[in-house]
Amino acid sequence: MALKTGRADGTADVRIDRDRCNACGLCLTVCKGMPLYRDGDGIGIDQSRIFGCIGCGQCMAVCPRECIYVTGRSLAPGDMVPMPPKERRAGYDQLRNLMISRRSVRDFRDDAVDRGLTEKIIAAASTSPMGLPPSDVEVLVLEGRDSVREFAGCAVDFMRKIKWLFSPAMLLLMRPFMSREDYDSSRTFLRPVIDFITDRRNSGEDWLLYGAPLAMYFHSSPYSDPVDPVIPATYAMLAAESLGLGSCMIGTIAFIVKYSSRMRKKYGIPGKNRQGVMVIFGHPRVKYKRAIKRTFARVDFR
Repeated sequence: MALKTGRADGTADVRIDRDRCNACGLCLTVCKGMPLYRDGDGIGIDQSRIFGCIGCGQCMAVCPRECIYVTGRSLAPGDMVPMPPKERRAGYDQLRNLMISRRSVRDFRDDAVDRGLTEKIIAAASTSPMGLPPSDVEVLVLEGRDSVREFAGCAVDFMRKIKWLFSPAMLLLMRPFMSREDYDSSRTFLRPVIDFITDRRNSGEDWLLYGAPLAMYFHSSPYSDPVDPVIPATYAMLAAESLGLGSCMIGTIAFIVKYSSRMRKKYGIPGKNRQGVMVIFGHPRVKYKRAIKRTFARVDFR
């Protein structure tokens, strides 16, 4: 049965160049949709097996003779690119250095972010894994301070409208229907942050998106995995760090967009979409001298 997603319905087409194929079986090893199978001395194709071809491209990527071709579900043979040689890939130390150097940056210089850097960030983020191919992630790019400030203004307007829901009296009234964690979060985070951000906005200050010159909002179709928007957002932050830009995730935006029909309509975000995360970018105003060691709440080996 073919897998339905927001961008694909039906199986992708698989073709094998029989003259070049030596039936090594590597494609069978990586094919999890199961349309490929061992057929005597060769490789057979049966789209009725399990899901049929889901268009992941793994078989094309692994084939040493480049004799298998997949077309459909937003994939084509031309999407295959050479694997970077080992000497050009980052080792663990290089990757960890990049990761530990990244800070959540909320203070930016006045410089605009060049379109070329923005496109590099998007290109890097698009390589992230997803629950089911093809990726259902959509990216709203707010380019320039005016665009970011306008979006922030709309979000703060919505915060003003719902501010009463987080008043002490309302929280006390809703307490029997809330988990302890939701109540504590609303009382100690949501209520004070809404008060602070709306008050500062009245003074002309942007404490939601921090006057960033670039912002990207990652969201995805309801067919996608819940974490699908967050993974490319993380990739985007690492890409930005490698390009000398600072970045910061703003999780509050997802809640606002989810419940603000006005914002969804204004920015073309489907109401049923999974609301992911906003990332702001810019040239850092300050330089950090030290990295910060982080730890998980718990690591349990079994």
